[in-house]
Amino acid sequence: MRFRDGTRVTEAVRREAGAVARAARAAGAGPGRERDLVVQSLKAAGAALLAWLVADRWLGDPMALMAPWVALVLVQATVYGSLRQAAQQWSAICAGTLLASGAQAVTGDTLGALALSLPALMLLANWPRFGDQGVYAATTAVFTLASGAVSASAVGHRVGQAALGAVIGVAVNALVLPPVHLRDVRENLVALARETGEALDAVAGGLREGEWDAATAARWSQASARLERRREGLRSARGWSRESLRLTSGPLRALHRIPLDVPPESEDGRWGRVTGHVAALTRTLAVAADGDRTPAPPEAAALRTYARLLELLGHTCRAEAERLRGAATDRREKPTEPTELEELRHRLHDSLRDHAARGAAHTAVLGTLLLQAENLWAELLPAAREADRGPR
Repeated sequence: MRFRDGTRVTEAVRREAGAVARAARAAGAGPGRERDLVVQSLKAAGAALLAWLVADRWLGDPMALMAPWVALVLVQATVYGSLRQAAQQWSAICAGTLLASGAQAVTGDTLGALALSLPALMLLANWPRFGDQGVYAATTAVFTLASGAVSASAVGHRVGQAALGAVIGVAVNALVLPPVHLRDVRENLVALARETGEALDAVAGGLREGEWDAATAARWSQASARLERRREGLRSARGWSRESLRLTSGPLRALHRIPLDVPPESEDGRWGRVTGHVAALTRTLAVAADGDRTPAPPEAAALRTYARLLELLGHTCRAEAERLRGAATDRREKPTEPTELEELRHRLHDSLRDHAARGAAHTAVLGTLLLQAENLWAELLPAAREADRGPR
């Protein structure tokens, strides 16, 4: 048992070390999320050092510790976030300092002051106006009482140094390579398109072989669930990108530091609909694979035709991923021609009529699968969809 536990620990350490090594290589290779994290970490450390130099060496303030502490935590993911949290944290520090000093004056005892101030400050920490900075009110009270510096002069120094640290932290974040999360939007959108193509390829491969069961359908459903998690990541990245451009869009455009031509938000909605159709498709296959359900899988020939249709749609997803990534034209995958898709569609409609003559069980599954494929087609190939609406 000990051997197994030791093996698991060793494997966990090896995996973590591998992840760190990959992140380090990615940070050195070029711009990306890993390099952004390195830059933000170094900026936070630099802001803390600068705040200490100003507070301790230049101003000689006895409460110099407060300035680097505040500056360190205010180098946030966005400039707007730094400003918002600076106001919240400074307000919390003021509340903690004043309440702790007042409690010390009333009780004359550190333990009594803690007992009097901490319950109220912890309740105050849950006030929505403080966001996630409310806990600094209680921690500041503990530091204030533990240091024994509760005079009016000490309170002024502590509040002043907190303000100094906030100003330095926000200034460093805003003026030194201000963080922008537009790249995250593009990366998540490209990954969503690519992984959608991979999911469709996996389903096509299983249907073409004709040997798929409930376990196979469950794996397809898991792949669909991963697409939904990727979609959540895209939604989060889009929110961060909007916030990162607040207060910084003009200067960034003037400096031309980064390209601001991210894919429009309409792409998020389009790929959200695509992943929804993929989820519906995999659910239909899971139902068809369940022997206790009435609907039955279509015949092998129809499934092979459907597999080819999904394969072409998956290819289109990968081509869309290249387009969204902005790859060079000669490196892009060629878009899918709608001619073969039309032919496959007509063959599947013919198969659907044949299945209808044999009973509703097979027809229900094939009809639902065909509907989801046409929904995917409509989202992925709008030009083909417009052509399909033309005169017949």
